[in-house]
Amino acid sequence: MTADGIVDAGLSRPEAEFATGASGSWDWDILRDRLHVDVHFAELYGLDPETAIGGLPPSTFFSAIHPEDRARMRIAVAGMLGGAELFSKEFRIVCADGGVLWMHGRGHSLLDGDDRPVRFTGLLVDVTERKRTEERLRIAQAAGGIGTFEYTDGFATAAVSDEFCRLLGLYPAPTLPVRTINNIVVGGDAQLIPQLPGNRIPETLDGDFAIVRSDNGRHRWIARRGEIVREGSGYRLVGVIYDITAAREQEEQLRVLNDTLEMRVEQEVAERQLVEDALRQAQKMEAIGQLTGGVAHDFNNLLMAILSSLELLRKRVSTEPDLVRLLDNSVEAAERGASLTQRMLAFARRQDLTTERVAIPRLVAGMMDLLRRSLGPSFAIETDFPVDLWPIAADANQLEMALLNLAVNARDAMPDGGVITVAAAGSDVAPGNVLQLAPGRYVRLSISDRGSGMDAETLARAIDPFFTTKDVGKGTGLGLSMVHGFAHQIGGAFQLESAPDRGTSAHIWLPAIRPEDLVEAPVGSDPAQVSSGSKAGRPLTILVVDDDAIILMNTAALLEDLGHRVYEAGSGAEAIELFRTCGDVDLLITDQAMPAMTGSELIAALRAERADLPIILATGYGEAPTDAKLAIHRLGKPFGQAELERAIITATA
Repeated sequence: MTADGIVDAGLSRPEAEFATGASGSWDWDILRDRLHVDVHFAELYGLDPETAIGGLPPSTFFSAIHPEDRARMRIAVAGMLGGAELFSKEFRIVCADGGVLWMHGRGHSLLDGDDRPVRFTGLLVDVTERKRTEERLRIAQAAGGIGTFEYTDGFATAAVSDEFCRLLGLYPAPTLPVRTINNIVVGGDAQLIPQLPGNRIPETLDGDFAIVRSDNGRHRWIARRGEIVREGSGYRLVGVIYDITAAREQEEQLRVLNDTLEMRVEQEVAERQLVEDALRQAQKMEAIGQLTGGVAHDFNNLLMAILSSLELLRKRVSTEPDLVRLLDNSVEAAERGASLTQRMLAFARRQDLTTERVAIPRLVAGMMDLLRRSLGPSFAIETDFPVDLWPIAADANQLEMALLNLAVNARDAMPDGGVITVAAAGSDVAPGNVLQLAPGRYVRLSISDRGSGMDAETLARAIDPFFTTKDVGKGTGLGLSMVHGFAHQIGGAFQLESAPDRGTSAHIWLPAIRPEDLVEAPVGSDPAQVSSGSKAGRPLTILVVDDDAIILMNTAALLEDLGHRVYEAGSGAEAIELFRTCGDVDLLITDQAMPAMTGSELIAALRAERADLPIILATGYGEAPTDAKLAIHRLGKPFGQAELERAIITATA
């Protein structure tokens, strides 16, 4: 008997406490027919602890036992009272609140000298959670596809179900060596049945394991779920396993899909960034183009005034050599300025273009001698054109200038000589491309070198007007800008690819030929086609219109010097009034960009009054919105007296 009057049943309380189950002890004095219990027993039975400690009738032991277990327990207790030595039974009790708990009673009898029992002592342990776990396992096993196992610390084997063995590819048996089970697990020290010291018991049994089945060597994924029941310093594992291979494969597929989607999102973000960068670049170039075009227009007017004044002055001064030389130098400088202005207009996409059908291989072959002379003997030119290359719609002269410009740039990138490649290929462009091209067919003309190349910063600024990496005096910085403007003006694009020490490739995207791309040259625009019946054989009455007073005065002076009579108007409204007043105008020469009324609007108004009026539109812009049916002859600014005379002959033919 213990110090508190309770006989030790041969079991320490920690050894009898399963998981979180509480325990209580009893001591049944058979001779006095009294039942002594401790506080824990009283709490389990719902008794008053003070009353219980004083002793209870033995019937109290049976009072709370579940009716279905009461008869079985009476028989077991009767056996103990009849002389049996050991007691170990599980039974249910009904609590005061109506709940049901599972108890495990373990005890033994003390005998007197005549082998008659005098005391019956033991422990009562709450095993409700374990019984519930076992019930869940039975339900899981009955559901199929779920294997059950139970392992007690210290044993070499584990109790398993047939489904457990089938899932792992093991031969069915009620028990299996733990080592055999763990040997099929893949990866490090992973164990399906943990064999660990008590102080290293895992917090949970939940986990997923990769295995290799013993029967066919196939890789599978097994999930383990269950509970850890602590028993003294050891433990007991009760759990289930089931196959999650399909779920893991779906997770892997989902992961791959997510990775793919993330890559696509990154690509879309990168492409969007490229589009935004291209848009910002296009907006920047458009703004610069607008500025450049305005400057070039005003500069053209200045050059027009200078050249026409110099030309008239040359006719009126003496033939003194020094004076003539000074005039010639002035004219040459002004013409160089005019050439520079044309490049600025090309960049601004306002040069005068004539769209025609162009076969690139024939065009390149025709200018091969020019290219060789321009590049020098240290350079070889290679061409690569497919036999079925589509023709393009472009201005052949401007395309030749662009090609020559790019070839010279390639030459300058290889000071020691080398190979320059001219190639072309057709391409169907889909919507949403980086180059901002409209969907359709294009031919990409490429000029490539194997020179020093450009870094990213230089490449980003390469087509900016007046930007150049060449030495002072060896480049204006307008060459690539001109190509860029030309390509965009004809509905194409310009693209540069370059990297340090890997050379540069310049690509001009040109629209492939379509019937609607072709614009017929105005009748009589070729001087060779001028008939002998031209009105230029006699003096004409010409109405000249320009809002710039200097240009208006000089143009009139050039015409009068040719023997024509001239009416001058500084605006469209003034020109209409003069036209109606004079009535004998043979030819109209008008500027395009004028305030209040443009040249196109003036032409439409005068043609409404006289449909056969010959007209020359004199402008530095190439985008004047004129009606093709008006048969208007265009004269680019700045022009000299010879160009003016040819234009008059053509327009009045």
